Amino acid sequence: MTLVLMTAIPLAGALLLLLPAERFLRGDTAVRRYGLGVSGAVLLVALWAVGAFDFGATSRMQLEVDRAWAPAIGLRFHLGVDGISLPLVVLTALLTFLCFVHLTKHPPAGGAARLLTALLLLLEVGLIGTFVALDMVLFFVFFEVVLIPMYVVIARWGGPGGRAAAYKFILYTLLGSGLLLAGMLLVAVNAGTLDMTELAARHGNGVARGVQITAFLLMGLGFAVKAPMWPLHTWLPDAHTEAPTVGSVLLAGVLLKMGTYGLVRVALPAAPDGAEFWAPWLGLLAVAGIVYGSLACLAQRDLKRMIAYSSVGHMGFVLLGIATLTPVGVNAALFGNIAHGLITGLLFFLAGAIKDRYGTGDLDALGGGMLAAAPRLAAFLTFACVASLGLPGLAGFWGEMLALIGAYRPAAGLPRETFVTFMAVAALGAVLTAAYFLRLLAKITHGRPAEGGRGRAAVAAISPYEYAAWTPLIALTLLVGLWPKTLLDVTTAPVRALLGGG
Repeated sequence: MTLVLMTAIPLAGALLLLLPAERFLRGDTAVRRYGLGVSGAVLLVALWAVGAFDFGATSRMQLEVDRAWAPAIGLRFHLGVDGISLPLVVLTALLTFLCFVHLTKHPPAGGAARLLTALLLLLEVGLIGTFVALDMVLFFVFFEVVLIPMYVVIARWGGPGGRAAAYKFILYTLLGSGLLLAGMLLVAVNAGTLDMTELAARHGNGVARGVQITAFLLMGLGFAVKAPMWPLHTWLPDAHTEAPTVGSVLLAGVLLKMGTYGLVRVALPAAPDGAEFWAPWLGLLAVAGIVYGSLACLAQRDLKRMIAYSSVGHMGFVLLGIATLTPVGVNAALFGNIAHGLITGLLFFLAGAIKDRYGTGDLDALGGGMLAAAPRLAAFLTFACVASLGLPGLAGFWGEMLALIGAYRPAAGLPRETFVTFMAVAALGAVLTAAYFLRLLAKITHGRPAEGGRGRAAVAAISPYEYAAWTPLIALTLLVGLWPKTLLDVTTAPVRALLGGG
């Protein structure tokens, strides 16, 4: 029942907030503390799941719940975790809790703490449910649950363009969801089952090659919108730029991972022939996104928008790893998912802190001299940037390096010369990534502090709640970067099983 608790606790927490304020939790401070308590309880359950997980059998589904849901049409309430999904479940619980830590003393403008808390808890239900669902229809239900909460968070607490960004987000993702549902039903009808573990065990047996090619295309497009894959990424910069800090953290840290996780969990094992057919095209779009994202970052003048475009490039490495169809490449994708969640979550926390203190995220308006005016804030930003550019010894390095290795030796049925070319182009993108982050640091951390209210006295000190929200992300970035075996030992066996290697 551990996995049921992880979805039931935030759902119950959100529903209780429907009670009138006169009867339950008077005042915004009490509501924010309540959100902190509920998300903390979910994190404790997630850590309990880690303790109960058998790391000697990471390819086996564990902590399973399998009950009849709608027997007449073969639907089951089937939940479980293995080495692929467990890290993402813990990442979701951690980032949600850290968002509530941040909100305790740094609520977004616009008030309505009750509504915001309920939406974030509902968002957590959908995110965790997506990573533990093992029935295709149940997976799709959880996959869709996240849309409305994130839409409202962006539209209600976002910047001046928040409503337009929210509309773009919902339209893109609903279109992708329609394609995804069509692809999953196509597989289910031909395979005669909706159970994702059974489909993975079959490795496409019983589903015609033509059906697999069509189904993978439909599912791949649906997941690519969430990933986001170039050129289906255009909703992302606006959503990130306009969203409040906690919305940006969860959007980048977890919600983007739903797309790449879906490709690995659903599309690859259910339609392996389709994956092989479309893999070169997936690799091509992945490296296009890597280079495009890096060049777009070099042209940005807004801090949050630059970080948003960096996500297009980083997720391009994740997609390239998946496109190789090798254990090394798919492990790179899963590692990159976690690394990106930790590092980009930290970057968006820092971007929010900078905007709160300086009143702007415009790089030209920020000027330079942050090291002199706010040395600790500048130190945190420097760490996050060098981690994101892939410095060896930090989490961002391993996902990118392993993706390049996977591209050098793709699966046997794929054109090696094509993937070696992808590797070379992606390596150029990695160099450009270093260029735009170093440019950012040179522009706002070095030099003399700007005059007119942005000197040393104008910059507030980092609060204990900000330290509490940022420090775990830094510690985990170091842990995973220095000891990549921590994650790779968890994901390797299930990835081999998923790809049909036993």
